[in-house]
Amino acid sequence: MNFSSSSIDQVGVNERASKFTRRSIKTEAKAAGLRLTVSMMDLTTLEGADTKGKVQHLCHKSLAPMSGEYLCPPCAAVCVYPNLVRNAKKLLSGSKVRVASVATSFPSGQVPLEMRLDEVRFAVAEGADEIDMVIARNAFLGGDLKRVSKEIRAVRKACGKAHLKVIFETGEIGSYDKIRLASEIAMRSGAHFIKTSTGKIASAATLPVSLVMLEAIRDYYYETGIKIGMKPAGGISTSKEALQYLVMVKETLGDDWLTPHLFRFGASSLLTDVTLQIAKMEDGNYQNADYVPLG
Repeated sequence: MNFSSSSIDQVGVNERASKFTRRSIKTEAKAAGLRLTVSMMDLTTLEGADTKGKVQHLCHKSLAPMSGEYLCPPCAAVCVYPNLVRNAKKLLSGSKVRVASVATSFPSGQVPLEMRLDEVRFAVAEGADEIDMVIARNAFLGGDLKRVSKEIRAVRKACGKAHLKVIFETGEIGSYDKIRLASEIAMRSGAHFIKTSTGKIASAATLPVSLVMLEAIRDYYYETGIKIGMKPAGGISTSKEALQYLVMVKETLGDDWLTPHLFRFGASSLLTDVTLQIAKMEDGNYQNADYVPLG
């Protein structure tokens, strides 16, 4: 399979993305958008100090992001390291909240392929519904695109029935042209989702970068009829930003993508601001963040 990079008008992308920050969203649409945002969140704990207790708290928060007096859906998924998948799966048994696991030597991807595949197989055997893999950025940046594609295909096979999200780490791979190219490779190699970032470096999701990926998804859908999901991760912390993303998804891909099955937010800190806004819209009072359960 041959891959060729297209030339993207950077100024044009930036201008199109900036328009989504100027949309006016009315009260009812805003309330619906905030609840939709919660339903699209992947709550994540990916630290060296992760414990079963921390995962338990995260799972409980995913099931009930707000107290029962407020109308708020559960989150889409929790994302943990492979060794904590079984614990999360047990805690979420009987719910619609999915368990995702980072694998393939997250966040660097810098170990031999067979070791990465073993990690994927382990996470799936433990019960993971989704696998978040990182591409080998050294291979991508070095121009070995066939290796990148081959590895994604191998991970997809190792996933079995689990869905595969492919992380680019857009802050490292650089230009819009390269981000578009990475999107093409991932989609044609079996990704169910394409994802901006690991959340482990300062440069993460932005509206222009996400727009480049959404437009790649749109063009791939027009060509093949296959719907690929998208997940911006890292750097999204306010409800205002989240609503801008939803507008961008709607205007670029249409209503079919306004579902957790095809769009996710990878930003656990976002939940606090969104739930505060929901509470304000329901009872007119802006609660202190101390009253919102934190991760």
